[in-house]
Amino acid sequence: MKPLRYFGLTLLAVLPVVAQAQDKPRVFITESQSWSSSGDGAGLLVVTGGVIAAGGRRGKGGARPQTAEIIKTFNERCGRCVVTMNKEKADYVVILDHEGGKSFVRHDNKFALFNKDGDAIKSGSTRSLGTAVKEACDALTSDWKSRDNQADQPQGELP
Repeated sequence: MKPLRYFGLTLLAVLPVVAQAQDKPRVFITESQSWSSSGDGAGLLVVTGGVIAAGGRRGKGGARPQTAEIIKTFNERCGRCVVTMNKEKADYVVILDHEGGKSFVRHDNKFALFNKDGDAIKSGSTRSLGTAVKEACDALTSDWKSRDNQADQPQGELP
């Protein structure tokens, strides 16, 4: 009888964690279409096999997906949500492109946040990935709270 008792205590300890996860909005992060470029030179540009030749100097450029880095940053800086790989179960979708390989001044992070209905909630451009995640997280949290408040309102009443 003791093993059942211990199992029951363990199950009770896990249930609040599951309930908390359901109270948080689920976010799907799309595949990053990020890119980077580097090199120097000026004058005539000739592109051959992804390598840019410019006036005798060379540069490189191409796709540089940052999806894992974006998910890591979301998990670190937006504990108010749960990142999911299941787009169908997501309450929000985030598109975030993190440019790399540019100087700090020209570095840009573009983001867009959509709700479950596909409506754009917020979009913007920031200098750092962390700030882009913070802005998306703040907008997501604000929208999530407003949906909860609307659900609590009786039908026919204005807030």
